[in-house]
Amino acid sequence: MKSFAIKGAAREAVGKKDAKKLRSESKVPCVLYGGEEPIHFCAEEGAFRKVVYTPNVYLIDLDVDGTIYKAIIQDIQFHPVKEQILHIDFLKIEEDKPVKIEVPIKVSGYAIGMRSGGKLKVNLRRLKVKALAKDLPDNIEIKIDDLELGQSFKVGELESDKLEFLNSKSVPVVSIVITRAAKAAAGDEIAEEGTEAEAAPATEGEAEATE
Repeated sequence: MKSFAIKGAAREAVGKKDAKKLRSESKVPCVLYGGEEPIHFCAEEGAFRKVVYTPNVYLIDLDVDGTIYKAIIQDIQFHPVKEQILHIDFLKIEEDKPVKIEVPIKVSGYAIGMRSGGKLKVNLRRLKVKALAKDLPDNIEIKIDDLELGQSFKVGELESDKLEFLNSKSVPVVSIVITRAAKAAAGDEIAEEGTEAEAAPATEGEAEATE
């Protein structure tokens, strides 16, 4: 998984009044959890644009007053109207301890069912996984070439020696749904087959039975 560096400064005061002052200065109040004590700090709001407004997930090299911490973003609070970041929680990462995180999926291939008029439906944009930080991928690839109309690729079909998938195994990640056009085409084919059967000449046995 890719890393991204963010530089912050320890907060001298903690509270709503101080947080409001930081936001007025285009800074984001943050907390780093996972150590012996939570670390309260702030960082420039612009520093988060690449890691927040993207589907990608990053490991964060967090520099707080010269001390570097490996971390991941655990929770983000946004203003209900503006696109302003109000608060971010980080989780400290230990090399020998697995972490739980959501990783984006990447769909590849062209399903058999799509050639028959079906439509790809992505049910999950991200998957919850548990793994060591060094084993976390940038994305999880889902190959759909073999999926036919009405079929799905479920979480339980994913295999990895390094990742533990935490979503329910029965949940479909992607599905090939039957569109109205595909249903109409299937109905026309059935109708044509029926017409051909009626128009086909009777066999010798059928002719004798008719007589």
